[in-house]
Parts: sequence; C-alpha cells; structure tokens
Amino acid sequence: MKYIIVITTVGSKKDAEELAKKIVSSKLGACVQINEIKSYYAWKGNLEMSGEFRLMIKTTDDKYNLLQEFIIKNSEYDLPQIIAVNIEKGYDKYLNWIKEELK
Repeated sequence: MKYIIVITTVGSKKDAEELAKKIVSSKLGACVQINEIKSYYAWKGNLEMSGEFRLMIKTTDDKYNLLQEFIIKNSEYDLPQIIAVNIEKGYDKYLNWIKEELK
C-alpha cells in the first residue's frame, strides 16, 4: 500500500475547516492538518499575494483520484493546488491507522 500526503489550499479558515471535515467523513483522508500561510504566485501575468489556508491530507494512493475530484468540486479557485507527495517512510502503527480509517 502506498501512502501519500495531498496538499491543497483554500481562501478562508471556515472553508478549510468545512473541507477538512468533509474529507475525513467521506473517508478520503484519515487526517487533515490546517495551517495559515501567505502565498506569492504568478497569475495571469501578475505577481499576486494572498493569505490562504493549507490543508495537508494523509491518505492512500488509491484514494487520490476521488480526492482530487472532491477538491475540484468543492474549491472556490479556478485552478486549485492539488499536489501529492509520497510518504517514503513512516511509523508503521501510524500508517496502519491511516489504512484502517479509510476502509
């Protein structure tokens, strides 16, 4: 089984909390951590800056496509950030917990 962290962003704390609850209750992620961040990025030829909330979603590779669709459907952004990072190593009991929570 492959474990991943999916990273996405939203514009408000309320949206972050609602999305996190929906992801966990839908069994698309076992755990979602939320951090307040400041993002600088190029958008349509301009340098932009905005306050955002980053969601780090612990899940499995087989849930990625459903999770991606879910994020797109629930995003306010025209082009939501959705990035998956492989978990190369981790505490076996924690990784097993992720697997069990996603059944």
